[in-house]
Amino acid sequence: MIKAQVLKSWWTSIYFLKSEINRLLLTSVGFGLLMVMARIVYTGQLTFAFLVWNLFLAFVPYFLSYQLLLRPAWIESNWKFALLFSIWLLFVPNSFYILTDLFHLYDSYAVPRWYDLMLIFSFAWNALLMGILSVRQMEKIIHVRWQIKSEWFFVYPIMWLNAEGVYIGRYLRYNSWDIISNPFRLMGDIMHMILHPMWYKDGWAMIMCFSFFLSIVYMTIKKLNKIAW
Repeated sequence: MIKAQVLKSWWTSIYFLKSEINRLLLTSVGFGLLMVMARIVYTGQLTFAFLVWNLFLAFVPYFLSYQLLLRPAWIESNWKFALLFSIWLLFVPNSFYILTDLFHLYDSYAVPRWYDLMLIFSFAWNALLMGILSVRQMEKIIHVRWQIKSEWFFVYPIMWLNAEGVYIGRYLRYNSWDIISNPFRLMGDIMHMILHPMWYKDGWAMIMCFSFFLSIVYMTIKKLNKIAW
């Protein structure tokens, strides 16, 4: 009984003390997790369990930017901000990478196709929302530090790097940890892409399209916030 009361109190403190957007995000994430668990119970397979890990990686940059907003002293400190911004920049492509997990829609026929579509899209939406919120938070921080006049000077370069990170993760099969565990091979492959663009013309086309798409999505959601419903 005591444990149940403690658990209820813990959940209440997590859910009801958050902002409205965080409560909605927490609810949406919970919905996706329930879908994964129901699928595992129904099929006895862990087919899409990897989405949970991918969503955690998408949460990391959102957590970092949110913590920066709560701690102005970290923003004012050059070395602390540089360190956290570098880590953020390393992880933020994970927020948009899950969109490409829709490629896995045809990997299994154990449940109705609509269920897998909803499951994957749920995780992709949650990760995308975390990414958009995180970029917006970092945009506010950058504006305070350097007074960037045009939002596009920050948004599009970030979205370009995100698109390149998605390509490197999906097609070159690297992840965020490789910057530490395998930096020379990673940088070598990136330089090879730059020096031989025609060999990677499909890749550069994907990066360009994805970067424009992410920029449009970001700016649309940002402007929607100013509309009086």
